[in-house]
Formats: sequence, C-alpha cells, structure tokens
Amino acid sequence: MVKRICVVVVLLTVVGHFGTLPAQDSFVDPEAKFEQVFSGGFWLESPAVAPDGSVYFSDIPHTSMSGMQAGRIWRFDPRTGVTTIFRSPSGMANGIVFDARGDMIVAEGADFGGRRITHTEMNTGQSDTVAGLYNGNRFNSPNDLTVDARGRIYFTDPRYTGHEPIDQPVMGVYRIDPDGRVHLLAANLWQPNGLAVAPDQKTLYVVEVGIYSINILEKPPVVGGPPSAVHAYDLLDDGSLRYRNMVVTFPTGTWGDGMTVDREGNIYVGIGGPPGSNGVHIYTPSGQPLAFLATEETAVNLDFGRGADANLLYVVCARLPSGSGPWTPPSSNGLYRIRVRMQ
Repeated sequence: MVKRICVVVVLLTVVGHFGTLPAQDSFVDPEAKFEQVFSGGFWLESPAVAPDGSVYFSDIPHTSMSGMQAGRIWRFDPRTGVTTIFRSPSGMANGIVFDARGDMIVAEGADFGGRRITHTEMNTGQSDTVAGLYNGNRFNSPNDLTVDARGRIYFTDPRYTGHEPIDQPVMGVYRIDPDGRVHLLAANLWQPNGLAVAPDQKTLYVVEVGIYSINILEKPPVVGGPPSAVHAYDLLDDGSLRYRNMVVTFPTGTWGDGMTVDREGNIYVGIGGPPGSNGVHIYTPSGQPLAFLATEETAVNLDFGRGADANLLYVVCARLPSGSGPWTPPSSNGLYRIRVRMQ
C-alpha cells in the first residue's frame, strides 16, 4: 500500500488561462489534500467504483515502450488499502463502467487489444462481447464509455496508438442498445475521448482531443486541427444525438481526457498539458469555470464513490511517455482520492 499526500493548490497562472474561479471554496475545502492510494502502472485510465465500494482502473502499457507488456485491470480495496490485479491480459482495457446490475462494462482498445466492448458478470467472472463490429468491420480503438438510465451504452472510438489497420472510416461516438444493436451517433469530432451523461439524461458531453500533439500517436503532427474541447449533444428519448455546442475550449497545449458529472450537473474534466495545468477542472453545465484541483501529473480520468463516499472523488494520474524507446513511468503515476463538497 502506498500513500502520498499532495496539497490541492490553485495556480494563478492557470486560473488566468481558464478563467476566474468564483465557487472554488464551495467545491473543496481549502485544506483538502489528494491522497495517493496506489503508485505504479504505465498509463492509468478510467477508475470505476463498484457497488461494493472497490475501485477498478485500467493500466495500458504501450507495447513499444514497455517491452510488450499486456494490459491490466487493477482493483483497489478501500477497506484494506490493498491494490491487486483483477485481470491481465485485459484486452488493453481502457474505459470501465458498472451497469445497474453491478456488472462491469469495458472498452478494450488497440495495440494488441480486443477493440471491442465487453460485459463481465461480477458474481461469476463470465465475460462476453457486447459489440465487436460495426458494418462488418472492427472498431478502431474503443476508448471510454458510459451508460444511461435505460441501460444504453455510449462509447467513443478514436485511435491513438497500435499497429492495427484503422477499419472504421470515422472516429465516432456509438450507442449500443440493450438488444445489442450498434448505432453510429456522431462523427464530427477529431478524436472523441471521455464522455458523460447529464443527471437529467438530456445531455451527452464528449471530450475531443484536438491539435495537442501526443507523442504516442503514430502519425504526423496535426496542423490546423481543432482545439481540445468539451462538446454537448442533446440526448433525445430514442438515444440519438443532436449537436448543441462547444461548452469548453481548452488553451493551446492542454488537452482533456476523462470526465464525470456531479448530482448538480457540473462537469469534471481531467486535464493534461504543461506544468500548472494538470488537474481536475470543474465547470457549470454551460461551461463556466468553478474550481481547479491541481495534480502533479496529468489527471487522466475520474469517478465518484458511492453511498457514504459519494463525495469521494477518485482520480488516476499519469505522465505521457517520452521518446520512442523503453520508458519507466514515474512514481507519481497512480490512483488518488480527495473529499469534495459535491456528490
């Protein structure tokens, strides 16, 4: 068990770029601290809190930099403070979410991964493929996912790394219905990533990774592409989407990854970029900045706890690999948690 304490600070240089923070104290106590409860992993993703309070999160060891390591899903037990491997290889699991039955839904990516959406019954461990093809072709690299109140799964399908051919002509946002039918909902974003359904079930938010050059992308740098941003879609009763607007645009050199929402509908986004920009940025549903929780490394993805811990925010942090050869992740990679005022 590893624990590190990091004081949450508001960096004025960042506030100047992202806007003023009039409601900072209403979201977090000024003395609140991030606690690191797990240290390790290569590129961590998508903490998901199970019905029993344990936290599952992905570890994606890019094969070209990790000596061909396979992916992992970790399980952190808050009662014991112990983190163990739940599944490896994981199919290069990325996004994780639990459905209303308490079963695990996983987006498996590329780079020798499954490139599919799977369902695991937690009582038995039995897994099955929910969706692996669209129009007869494999997905590019399912990234993140969420489930609405009707049990419909929404997921993004960009491509950041991996030797496999790109089989889908778009980097899309998809929906899987409870009967297994798959629908392409949106194809207007450069690289769709994290996503979340608003509490009233009327909005789907999607993070777009824009022109920020991530050096694990095995393609030339983008010139003149869109900025990294959060986009809002009207979520209609039949599960289809209608584009609404760009809610938040991130400054050049920064990028958003995972996201979640609280009961009031406020948007929490994990941000990466230059020193001082890393952390959890909190916005109103209309995109007004409310608070900033700084982290040492990129705040990759996040999720709230359950029950008495519904105001406990879990965040996975990681540093982007550098160079083309073997790379050792820093000890500041890990799973963190912090008490906030919202649930």
